[in-house]
Amino acid sequence: MKPMKDFTWYVYRASCALIRLLFRKPGFSGMENLPQGRPCIVVGNHAHAYGPFYAELYLPFERSTWCIGEMLDLKALPDYAFKDFWSKKPRWCRWFYRLLSYVIAPLCVAVLKNARCIGVYKDYRIMSTMRESLKRMKAGENIVIFPEHEVPHNDIVWEFQKGFVNLASLYARQTGQPIDFVPMYIAPKLRLVCFGKPVAFDPSANPGEEADRVCAALMDAVTALALALPPHLAIPYPNLPKNRYISTESMKGTPAEK
Repeated sequence: MKPMKDFTWYVYRASCALIRLLFRKPGFSGMENLPQGRPCIVVGNHAHAYGPFYAELYLPFERSTWCIGEMLDLKALPDYAFKDFWSKKPRWCRWFYRLLSYVIAPLCVAVLKNARCIGVYKDYRIMSTMRESLKRMKAGENIVIFPEHEVPHNDIVWEFQKGFVNLASLYARQTGQPIDFVPMYIAPKLRLVCFGKPVAFDPSANPGEEADRVCAALMDAVTALALALPPHLAIPYPNLPKNRYISTESMKGTPAEK
């Protein structure tokens, strides 16, 4: 007899149906760059909420997505959501978004606890993140990661946090198998998701230097994917006003393109 679905599962399903109406299915290009017969780590730009929503609803392969642990914690979520989503709103309306962060907390936790995600922590609990990620990779799933944080890099991507590269080291050590990072660029204005050529991980290299190399290569690859598309507005990682979005046309011929 199958176990009964709890209330949060129905909240999750209803939320997915609503989100599909608001975030229509994108097209995909570069699917041939995803390794066949073995898992990989897909690394992309966050593009506000588009990245996580596309990852959960539309990516056409088996996957789990890293999600910051605070988004799975009813007590921690309001502070994190306000800081990450709305702290740059005009002062006169921040009170509304502060209140909203508490209102949405139960809904967000209900949805995310039923989603294909893995909680990510910045303390000793990171080992649970790694263990669960390795378990799912060994079962054939790809891991999707959006590692940007609020340090500018260029007008398309923000700097990548480097801790996720440790997952490749652990996977190589436990399985003896190669692992690739596949760059992904999400272009909501074009309703398109693009995958670039894999960046191979070298388990024999110095860990710190390899993390630097992998992150630099991935940021360059995501930028190149964006610039290869028709001109469009790049959706930044932080929740900036729309008049601060940058068109990729303005970056043509810059060092980032070359």
